[in-house]
Amino acid sequence: MKKWILAAAMVSALGATSVQAKDWKVVRFGIEGAYPPFSWTEPNGELKGFDVDMANALCKELQAKCKIVAQDWDGIIPSLLARKYDAIIAAMSITEERKKKVDFTGKYALIPNKFVARKGTDIEFTKEGLKGVKVGVQRATTHDKYLTDNYGGSVSIVRYGSFDDAYLDLKAGRIATILGDASALEEGLLNKSGGDGYEFIGPSLTDPKWFGDGFGIAVRKQDKDLTKQLDQAIKSLREKGIYQEIAAKYFAYDVYGQ
Repeated sequence: MKKWILAAAMVSALGATSVQAKDWKVVRFGIEGAYPPFSWTEPNGELKGFDVDMANALCKELQAKCKIVAQDWDGIIPSLLARKYDAIIAAMSITEERKKKVDFTGKYALIPNKFVARKGTDIEFTKEGLKGVKVGVQRATTHDKYLTDNYGGSVSIVRYGSFDDAYLDLKAGRIATILGDASALEEGLLNKSGGDGYEFIGPSLTDPKWFGDGFGIAVRKQDKDLTKQLDQAIKSLREKGIYQEIAAKYFAYDVYGQ
């Protein structure tokens, strides 16, 4: 009887595994839509950008139908865990803290992090120099954590739902500087009309302790088969030169990094 029960349990476990394994004929990607050049939203509601093109290319590589879901940054991981979509491709840094909640593919981009301010702004990037200085960041990002961990007792951190709101406050003089991904600040501010009045200041920040190991695609921990397939698809797109063609549309440098 015990042997029969054990055998039945093994069959049941195998059956459960086969049920859990999924044939990914449709992959739903969560994308922010407010972080150019990685993603932005056109007036008609259409999502565009590097992340959007990458999502479509990855689905084509997997021979899967691609569905793209717009999602505000604040709820992007909770919505993944709630199965609103299957993966996040949204310039999300691979960090140890996030890996407690989700799995990641290998990186698909690596961007330095910079401060941007009105030309002529003089800021000393020390605890004393940043005392009372209002620095804008996007809420719940690696930039937010970096400032909190390193200058939280001195700097005045102003948190935003999106960088668009931070840019408005910077232009109005309500904050002194913004910390973010260099490419996003370049595309969202410096390359826009009136952007010539602003410039990068201070250090380039890449410390993995805060900024992780580049941008990866986040997937639920139980969907390891999808993580593996997406990881292989990224490598395949790079080997075929498709990744490079997509990246060249948005970046004047090697966005993949070393």
